[in-house]
Amino acid sequence: MEIFTGIRDLVLQGLPRGNTLVLHILYSLLRVACGFLLAVVTAVPLGIILGWSKSLRETVAPVVELFRPIPPLAWIPIAILWFGIGLKSAAFIIFLGCFFPILLSTISGVLSVERILVDAARTLGADDRDVFVKVLIPGATPSIYTGLRIGLGIGWMTLVAAEFTGVKSGYGLGYMIMTARDIQRPDLVVAGMAVIGLTGFLLDVLIRFFENRSLAWRK
Repeated sequence: MEIFTGIRDLVLQGLPRGNTLVLHILYSLLRVACGFLLAVVTAVPLGIILGWSKSLRETVAPVVELFRPIPPLAWIPIAILWFGIGLKSAAFIIFLGCFFPILLSTISGVLSVERILVDAARTLGADDRDVFVKVLIPGATPSIYTGLRIGLGIGWMTLVAAEFTGVKSGYGLGYMIMTARDIQRPDLVVAGMAVIGLTGFLLDVLIRFFENRSLAWRK
């Protein structure tokens, strides 16, 4: 019951007072959207290229495996030094959290496409562009969506933790929870956690909606 009361107070009064829950959610979504979209537009094309080219994949793989184990939160001090406290540093941290799952899932998706399909397309006169657009990308799409779901989930968790370090605007779910901790309001902390979980769930539902629409041909 205290959780619902806390959510009501966050919606009506805000924390700090006047900074309502809706605005906290919107600012957090803005940060995660920037980092996530940046990861998508870089990781998906790169993953398709690496999945297609064995020599390039073997060249780049050591670099990927060098940086992949580093937790995104370990980059927070560097992100603040490079970009300061604000949207850019948060987007950079989100980008790191999303990038590697999307990249590896895309590579895996391309590698899972049966070679016989590529050979058949070439036999029918398909050039490299046709193979990419009509064979590799459709075949890799299920794995790409898996990477998107995993990457977005990691990015969302990373963002909330990144907001603990401070935000310029005074808005963000992580910042809100930190403020509730400072004023010793555990009910608001738990309410904020519930909102974070619900928002993350809705984001995953959104990705699955687009996945089902895009992959309707599988049914």
